[in-house]
Amino acid sequence: MNKPLIEACVDSYQSCVNATKGGADRLELCSHLIIGGCTPTLPVFKQVQRDCKGVKINVLIRPRFGDFLYTEDEIQAMCEDIAMFRDLGANGVVIGALTPDGDLDIEVMKRMMACAGDMDVTLHRAFDMSRDPFKTLEEAIELGCKTILTSGQQSNVVEGKDLLKEVYEKAAGRIDIMAGCGVKKWNIQEIHDHTGIVVFHTTGRKGALDSGMKYRKSTVAMGLPTLSEYEIWQTDEQEFRECAEIVHAF
Repeated sequence: MNKPLIEACVDSYQSCVNATKGGADRLELCSHLIIGGCTPTLPVFKQVQRDCKGVKINVLIRPRFGDFLYTEDEIQAMCEDIAMFRDLGANGVVIGALTPDGDLDIEVMKRMMACAGDMDVTLHRAFDMSRDPFKTLEEAIELGCKTILTSGQQSNVVEGKDLLKEVYEKAAGRIDIMAGCGVKKWNIQEIHDHTGIVVFHTTGRKGALDSGMKYRKSTVAMGLPTLSEYEIWQTDEQEFRECAEIVHAF
């Protein structure tokens, strides 16, 4: 536990390739990062597994955008996804579920972890939406989670660094505390110095790439109206490498 590690948060094949070349120790493979990430497709997982050898792949299991209060149908779907990725050889899964009162849903977590078997399990940022972070910490440890991904219950790791420090200290090496959300090459050292954390999670992006489209329809938005249809968000190999070099020096 708590050995220096950098995980790439990636939602496309090309981002996975770039992060791997940039020195990622592990990939958190998902889809649709623009809405916080959802479960990736099977073909993309297989492509990444084929071409990013030597890097562990953890798969985000999240059926939709929104809260972490799931219906029985959604839970069944998540369990099936977990079992599928386990059978395909994923290193781990990234999961989380809450009760209506903001506590970790222990029974749902147990069901999903049973499907995971001996895979590594990360409790994702449902932790950041929970009512009592210290209670959730102890429950995650009791459940057997290997990692908690957290921004310190704030919008980014810099704003949440005081709680990150407390959670890391209370974890006392029993579980990895992975700082994620807003992790950049210019604040990794600051977060480490303040909290002691050596496990980080980042997209390694360096601004949006311009689309190759020449013809552009300015009157139509296919998704969120505040976002351009002609920008591509992608991990930058050099940007990620610079982040990895800082983390690997701890």
